[in-house]
Amino acid sequence: MRTIREIARLHLDKRLSLRAIAGACNVSVSTVQGHVKKIEALGLGYGAIAAMPDKDLQDRLRPAPAASAVTRHEPDISALIEELKQSRTNLTRQLLYEEYRKQHPDGVKRTRFYELLRAWEQQDKATMRLTHTPGEKLFIDFSGDRPTWTDPLSGEVMTPELYVAVLGGTSYTFACAVPSQKAEDFVAATIHAFEYFGGCPQVLVIDNLKSGVRHACFYDPELNPTFADLARHYSVAVLPARVRKPRDKAKVESGVLQVQRRILARLRHRQFFSLEELNAAIAEALDELNTRPMQQYGKSRRELFQELERHRLAPLPAERFAIGFWKKAKVHIDYHVPVGKSFYSVPYRLIGKAVDIKYTSRLVSVYHEGETVACHIRTLKSGQYVTDPVHMPHEHRFFREWSPERIRSWGEKIGPDTALLMDRIMQSKLHPEHGFRGCLGVIRLARTYTPERLERAARRALELNLTSYKSLKSMMDKGLDTLTLFEEEPSSLSGLTHQNIRGGGYYAAEH
Repeated sequence: MRTIREIARLHLDKRLSLRAIAGACNVSVSTVQGHVKKIEALGLGYGAIAAMPDKDLQDRLRPAPAASAVTRHEPDISALIEELKQSRTNLTRQLLYEEYRKQHPDGVKRTRFYELLRAWEQQDKATMRLTHTPGEKLFIDFSGDRPTWTDPLSGEVMTPELYVAVLGGTSYTFACAVPSQKAEDFVAATIHAFEYFGGCPQVLVIDNLKSGVRHACFYDPELNPTFADLARHYSVAVLPARVRKPRDKAKVESGVLQVQRRILARLRHRQFFSLEELNAAIAEALDELNTRPMQQYGKSRRELFQELERHRLAPLPAERFAIGFWKKAKVHIDYHVPVGKSFYSVPYRLIGKAVDIKYTSRLVSVYHEGETVACHIRTLKSGQYVTDPVHMPHEHRFFREWSPERIRSWGEKIGPDTALLMDRIMQSKLHPEHGFRGCLGVIRLARTYTPERLERAARRALELNLTSYKSLKSMMDKGLDTLTLFEEEPSSLSGLTHQNIRGGGYYAAEH
């Protein structure tokens, strides 16, 4: 438009020839001639043209489009774009075009349809460049591409997950391979990242994987309890990214790409025979990545980290975080709660109440309404009862109502062998109360099966010296209580006489 305005000035104001104008504007004479014709057609002086905005002048100079003989139905692009965004299936632009043409056979062609879609999408492509404060955020994610290692015994090729953490201020990167994306592996990798950086940031920005976020929500996401414990121990906040919004964690998306190119690609021809050997190679390649100068800054990630971010990280706590797991349970009548295949006592006043249980490799802690009510050293022995004498009832209503005599009386209603079996079950425990659970299970078998079958099964269990609910239930499930293979049956040959049957006295006689 600047050239057109200059042509208008030289022609209308200075009255120069077409050749002189072409030389002054460095364009061809034919080009000048074409613009002069359009300018003269406006019928305006140079002053009016100079005051006119570029868009208005361009619209006045552009010829009016020829009227189309065919009016084509334009697609509703905004609705189509929204359908593409909301769809969780493999919805494609091709399918949308085919549906549009089926509904409007005289509509626009494929090229125009795709142009309209692209033009609308460009309206939403504006992005904001974020400036991250050193020491503020640590971005965490897993790589889509994964390394491999081979089990030397079975020859099976294992594909662990590749964990990547990037500091927002300097892009200083940590990476390691973990067996899975489970909570324990995710937390362990985050602990290693803190120790690699030598401190803790203020905020962790994570994806919405189940190991970190139990329930994803735009307004109030619920964190995984184990990961929430980690955040409390290291005094960091957790900020989950929005669902399907990778730009919320663009820093780690770029870090994952660098790890794939600088670490995975470098190790692609090497074979490893353990996860430890693989992580040693990853650590070596990671060191090269962090010491490699970045073209944009002229310094490496490590140099920037030492200068700008190291001193801004909060110090690590004195004790390393012990990974724990959470579960909910209802306190049984024997005032114990199960963890794994073992049982741990709580105060008897909590019988029938819901409690929260946190267990690590060493400890089991029980909480009721946010208050610690029991703490035990964990045992890995199956079926073991861990009981604190303080938790046991004394002259309490529970002890009077739920006593061995009452349990035995319930068994006597079914039969004497059932009552005797319950006695054996309670006697096999260190405390009779520990056998209440098994005795109640025996009584419940009378509901599933008949009391007669339960009495017969109890007799068989006593003969075989079986004193557990599981053994009795297995016997009844398989119908072993109904077998009579080991019972003596009267001989069908007794009293039978025949001339060829000699009898026992024949051999006693003298011949």
